[in-house]
Amino acid sequence: MSNPKLEVLTPQNSQLIIIDQQPQMAFGVQSMDRQTLKNNVVGLAKAAKIFNVPTTITTVESDSFSGYTFPEILDVFPGQKTLERTSMNSWDDQKVRDALAANGRKKVVVAGLWTEVCNTTFALCAMLEGDYEIYMVADASGGTTKEAHDYAMQRMVQAGVVPVTWQQVLLEWQRDWAHRDTYDAVMKLVKEHSGAYGMGVDYAYTMVHKAGQRTATPHESVAPVAAR
Repeated sequence: MSNPKLEVLTPQNSQLIIIDQQPQMAFGVQSMDRQTLKNNVVGLAKAAKIFNVPTTITTVESDSFSGYTFPEILDVFPGQKTLERTSMNSWDDQKVRDALAANGRKKVVVAGLWTEVCNTTFALCAMLEGDYEIYMVADASGGTTKEAHDYAMQRMVQAGVVPVTWQQVLLEWQRDWAHRDTYDAVMKLVKEHSGAYGMGVDYAYTMVHKAGQRTATPHESVAPVAAR
């Protein structure tokens, strides 16, 4: 019997859903550093944009409680509508089901808040009722405690969810550095969002390959002068 989970993620076989990446939801996250969380989910959104991966953005109680999706995410997808809900479970909203179905891809990459509620209920229902494969981006999702996040991830993994990280998804979509059509955009994303990896790329480009510095304007270095 073939196992579809043995297939790597590609830009052609997967789609992304961003769930409730909203300020009030982020305020409650204690499972990881919140600035890192934001960096990672924005990086993931930019990766989806680079590879033209269909992306659904869903929100809950924006006006009354949660606030609006991070502007850095919205700016990645200009003009795209967010799908508002009342239910904590995105699967309960027909607009979300229709959006996923319209993309025609069974591998669904998920980044949302909170892991133990909105992510878990969506994942279980989408697998049970929609026959989707769920790839949960652990470091672009957050819970109210580390335990809440970790045990929710364990529960989902036991149910068949595949745990991934945002940079893993990015590089799985790229797959081969010979894919030059996306190479430059991926390297730009890495330098902006991938921490030490991006620092290493900057170092290699400037010090090894003698490329110019990655600055918007030129900066002059003044040579040392010994004090007299």
